[in-house]
Amino acid sequence: MPSRLLLSTGAAVAATALIIGCGAMRSSSGNPMSFFITSANPGKGGDLGGLAGADRFCQSLATSAGAGNKTWRAYLSTTAANGQPAVNARDRIGTGPWTNAKGVVVATSVADLHSANAKVGKDTSLTEKGEVVSGFGDPVNRHDILTGSRPDGTLAVPDPGKDTTCGNWTKSDGGSAIVGHHDHKGTNPDPVANASWNSSHGTRGCSVDQLKTSGSAGLMYCFATN
Repeated sequence: MPSRLLLSTGAAVAATALIIGCGAMRSSSGNPMSFFITSANPGKGGDLGGLAGADRFCQSLATSAGAGNKTWRAYLSTTAANGQPAVNARDRIGTGPWTNAKGVVVATSVADLHSANAKVGKDTSLTEKGEVVSGFGDPVNRHDILTGSRPDGTLAVPDPGKDTTCGNWTKSDGGSAIVGHHDHKGTNPDPVANASWNSSHGTRGCSVDQLKTSGSAGLMYCFATN
């Protein structure tokens, strides 16, 4: 075989090995992202399959973005039901710090996340794809993010006969859920509620169409616990 052909073949093999090696390194290191807003709803509005279903959805989206090597949890609260105690969103997301898809630290701890120092906003609360979620003033408003929580991250306890969690995230019609404004904007009479990323107001229902009427696409916050 001519020496020139041998050299070309060897170079090609070396280049292929380098590409494979780099791919393996990226695969093993994973995506450093540890916080995102879901780019979509699973398809049933406020029915997320309960906390377990919501967590699986967070995990699947993270995996699609190369961050599936972490354990992901949805930032959602639930009421006490069927012999199970209430769950606070703040208690299920780990200890931080959390970074978005662009590497920006949005909070260093649970306390920081629920303080005025948190960097949770339209420009930083990105999807798992690193995309900005449209908000108030955009052609399509999707700034209402499902949480079922109060500003401190604990359950928004419903009044008797009322709902704040779409039936603990199992209702795809009727009901209601507390949402936050990821862009800190809105038309609420209460400007403080407008500015809350996790507790602004209740939705007009839990179906996909009912959520749309109040500026929601049924999106949620996902956090890595490790």
